Amino acid sequence: MIWPEEIDRARKTQEELARKVRRTPLRKKPRSLAGVDAAFSETQVFAAAVVCSFPGLELIEETAVAAEIRFPYVPGYLSFREAPAIIQAVRLLKAVPDLILVDGQGIAHPRGIGIASHIGVLLDIPAIGCAKSRLIGEFTEPGSRKGSWSPLVHRGTIIGAVVRTRNDVRPLFVSPGHRVDLQNCLKIVGACSKNYRIPEPLRRAHLLSKEKKMASQAAG
Repeated sequence: MIWPEEIDRARKTQEELARKVRRTPLRKKPRSLAGVDAAFSETQVFAAAVVCSFPGLELIEETAVAAEIRFPYVPGYLSFREAPAIIQAVRLLKAVPDLILVDGQGIAHPRGIGIASHIGVLLDIPAIGCAKSRLIGEFTEPGSRKGSWSPLVHRGTIIGAVVRTRNDVRPLFVSPGHRVDLQNCLKIVGACSKNYRIPEPLRRAHLLSKEKKMASQAAG
């Protein structure tokens, strides 16, 4: 797609893509999961895609790319700032992952099209949003033990879940991105959250994007 660089056109693009989002159960149990994340310098975005087996979470493959930043930081429009590079990183993978975990929102977004939904629709791959903070919705604090969760509700509709991935740590805001339902989201995120607050494929993607950023800065 041609990525817009103005807010008005970006909003129209979101509205168009939101109509293509599907909340459906997974057709089959995934055997591979990709975690994707991005780090930023003043002028560049460093995107990483890390594929792990599922449920074993062994590393299968990883890719990373650097690209120029072409969209300003505007809340609610994260996709246009980092998704082009993330999609490029995913497309460099030798094998298409069965599902993508994204550091950001799925449908828990003012226009129902957070970065996980955006990426999922454009790549036509099941995607789950795993955000560290809330963008929209109301919730009650889940229990303090790992696996506890409470619904994230917006205008009377459940749009995601507030999930405790480790005992006594801040919860994650999990929402369906595309071609997955909330029940599957909870199962996948829970199975990927073993020793850390962040699901393992996402944690590895975060580290790789930071590593590429640091290497670029050291070289430049």
